[in-house]
Amino acid sequence: MDIIFKTEEFVFSYRVAGICIQNGKVMLQKPSNDTGFAFPGGHVTLGETNEQTLIREFQEEIGIDVAVGDLKWVGELFFPWENKRCQQICLYYLVELQSEHIPLDGMFLGKEQIEGRNFDLEFHWISLTELKNIEVYPTNVIELVDKLQQGVQHFVYHE
Repeated sequence: MDIIFKTEEFVFSYRVAGICIQNGKVMLQKPSNDTGFAFPGGHVTLGETNEQTLIREFQEEIGIDVAVGDLKWVGELFFPWENKRCQQICLYYLVELQSEHIPLDGMFLGKEQIEGRNFDLEFHWISLTELKNIEVYPTNVIELVDKLQQGVQHFVYHE
C-alpha cells in the first residue's frame, strides 16, 4: 500500500525520486499526457525503505537495476492533485544504472501505475545545460543541480 493519505479536500503523499546523470545528461520522466518533466521515482510503500522503493520503481517502470547513492534533496512540495490540494514530502537520491538495457540518449517509453490506473511514461535524457529551457518540477531544479556537491539541500516548492 502506497503512502498516500486523502481527505475530501487534501492529499498527503510520500515519494522518493532518483537523480540519474550519465554523460552530462539527466534522466527525467514525463507522463505522455503532461507537458512537464520530473525526476523518476514513486510512492513509498508501507514497510519499504527509500532505497527499496527506488530499486522497485526503476525496475517496474523501465526494467533496469539501479544502485542508490546519497540523499541530495529534501523537498516539501505543494501542488494540485486532480481537484485537491496536495502536500508531498519527496526525498531525492543519486542513483546509478547497474544495467544498460535502456537507451542512454533521446527518449524511451516506460509504464506507470498509480492507484490502479496504468499509463505510459516517457523517459528523456536531457542535457544539464538544457534544463533551463524545459518545464521541470520542481521548478528550482537548475539551482539544485548546481548544488549536488554541496551536501543535502532542503527546499519548499509551491505551485
